[in-house]
Amino acid sequence: MVSEGVGRSTQKSAFDAIDPPDTELYLDCIHCGFCLPACPTYRILGNELDSPRGRIYLIRSASEGKIGISDNFVKHMKLCLVCRACETACPSGVQFGHLMESARGQVKRNYTYPPAERRLREFILYYFTDADRLTWLLRGLRLYQKSGLQALVRASGLLTLFGRLGEMEGLMPSIPDLSLRHALPEMTRAIGPKRGRVGLLAGCVQSVLFPGVNLATARVLAENGYEVVAPKGQGCCGSLLIHEGERERGKAFARKTIEIFERAEVDTVVVNAAGCGSAMKAYGDLLHGDPQYATRAAIFGKKVKDVSQVLAAAPMNGKLGSVPLKVTYHEPCHLVHGQRVRSEPRTLIRSIPDSQFVELKESDVCCGSAGIYNLIHPTEARQMLERKLNRIAESGAEVVVSGNPGCLIQLDVGMKRRGMKVRVAHPVELLAWAYDAGAGEGGSKAMVRAVK
Repeated sequence: MVSEGVGRSTQKSAFDAIDPPDTELYLDCIHCGFCLPACPTYRILGNELDSPRGRIYLIRSASEGKIGISDNFVKHMKLCLVCRACETACPSGVQFGHLMESARGQVKRNYTYPPAERRLREFILYYFTDADRLTWLLRGLRLYQKSGLQALVRASGLLTLFGRLGEMEGLMPSIPDLSLRHALPEMTRAIGPKRGRVGLLAGCVQSVLFPGVNLATARVLAENGYEVVAPKGQGCCGSLLIHEGERERGKAFARKTIEIFERAEVDTVVVNAAGCGSAMKAYGDLLHGDPQYATRAAIFGKKVKDVSQVLAAAPMNGKLGSVPLKVTYHEPCHLVHGQRVRSEPRTLIRSIPDSQFVELKESDVCCGSAGIYNLIHPTEARQMLERKLNRIAESGAEVVVSGNPGCLIQLDVGMKRRGMKVRVAHPVELLAWAYDAGAGEGGSKAMVRAVK
């Protein structure tokens, strides 16, 4: 099994008292090894300590005071994607994602990253958790793209001189018109018989880089009888912070998100970004020790649904026109493994007239995006992406759909780099195209088409 040279020790736990990994959770692991072939990092690195049971072994050892929060401990914790594929594979139901997020919280408080990595992490989390700051940052980068300077710089080979910054530039998606972030109405009225009143999380990255996804989400929900409220004042849900161990900051965002949607008085909170939805559904666990928010968070979490869950619950309303495209589906980790939503996106794709759905081999294997993983660990992320691109090429699809902004960016950048003529879209965009086709050109659909 695992060999780390850990001996017996009478030391107290390496973890502090703030949200330590739950003893009962890591004791659920029976060391059977079913998680090994499901783990992307174990697949590419072949190191037992970079498998789920290896990481659980380290967490238990630190909890029991046998090892400290050392460089080696941190290396194996941060190399994890927290994709949670091991949870799907585990016969014992080990809640590995919760364990890992708690362990990363301990790392955050009890370990100091090297200066360069610390600054990079702080930079990413500062900008990617605030839509206003991200918009400000991307204004200059959009000019860099639109002016043709990006093409010149990439052709020159200069990016290789800039190390990590050059690698990050290679992951830059096409930046849309940033003013479109504000095109999402605060209220979109239901069309036809009303099925309910839902709140829509606009998101940080989603609202800035994929405004068309939010517009398509509101429109398709409205077509199906939902009154859609996108409350003013909403901000980051905290998912990226929680994922990276910034638990206290994540809790602050969670409290604000709960308050915003409570005031909106909605039946359901709809999310079109898998990572956000997974975090929001687990607010009850995150805030279980908060006397003011524990009950509210548990109630809130039960209201959260991925947009595919809402739309697949009943037959589609309205006229869906022909979309004669060959479509495949990449499953976001935090949708399929975190939320256990697997059939609903496929149901939506299959509902579109004349589209040909083809299953993607290894559809539930991580593409390497994983929050900020592809920025922090570009080499490992690139290996995972290449395997995913091979599977997409084998499918022969013209469009690959996925319900998470990080996946959309990762796949689109990778396919453009390879010269693959495959379009990337969110499932609700595919549905919006079908409604466009059913209604003809013009009218209120122009706003959605403008950001394709």
